[in-house]
Amino acid sequence: MSRDRTRVVSLVPSLTEAVAVSAPGLLVGVTDWCTHPADLDVRGAVRIGGTKNPDVERITALRPDLVIANEEENRAPDLAALRAAGVEVLVTEVRELPQALTELSRVLVGALGLTRPRWLDEAEAAWAAVEPLGPLTAFVPIWRRPWMVLGRDTFAGDLLARLGIRNAYAGDPERYPKVPLAELAASGCDLVVLPDEPYAFGAQDGPEAFPGLPAALVSGRHLTWYGPSLAEAPAVLSAAVRRSSAAAGR
Repeated sequence: MSRDRTRVVSLVPSLTEAVAVSAPGLLVGVTDWCTHPADLDVRGAVRIGGTKNPDVERITALRPDLVIANEEENRAPDLAALRAAGVEVLVTEVRELPQALTELSRVLVGALGLTRPRWLDEAEAAWAAVEPLGPLTAFVPIWRRPWMVLGRDTFAGDLLARLGIRNAYAGDPERYPKVPLAELAASGCDLVVLPDEPYAFGAQDGPEAFPGLPAALVSGRHLTWYGPSLAEAPAVLSAAVRRSSAAAGR
């Protein structure tokens, strides 16, 4: 397995997992939000701050061959500072599943010179064989106080659509609009999808705001990450939606 680069810093949690699983030992720096694989610190990856506030000096001191970033998760001024310091930065854009699969191949195979990982083929096959649950309509809060939901043009919204779940706010001009709770409660949707990140919705924090509406508590990693979790995401997300309907007696 040839590698064009041997020292990589990842500023994106899902790409961190993708690289770590595909080429253990390649990562020398990761963000504070990178949680998978669980042994990143044991492997020697240095924490370089958050996705929105990375420590540029610490990153450059690691002498990376490449920094992997994302146009939504990371700020342009930080990436410009890294480039000004002579660091090569690869910026991904992911708004839908096919784009995610292409970008993962571009990073792993194109930029890092790795053999295409088996999990990437498994992810592509799993989504090609998905059986839609719907048609269903849902809204997807990502924060509360204030309430914010998925709007237009999001990767998570595309995954849900492939499961037969239409995002009620997919036509909103904002990608993450703020919506009053009263409007959400009166939306007439079939269910609410509550991921555990970025806001950690759970059984006791979220469903109570929408009495009588089935609440699907889902793994944010399976709904919003583009990496190895994509291979099991269709089954995991579908099971969560089915549980919510069963619990509501529907």
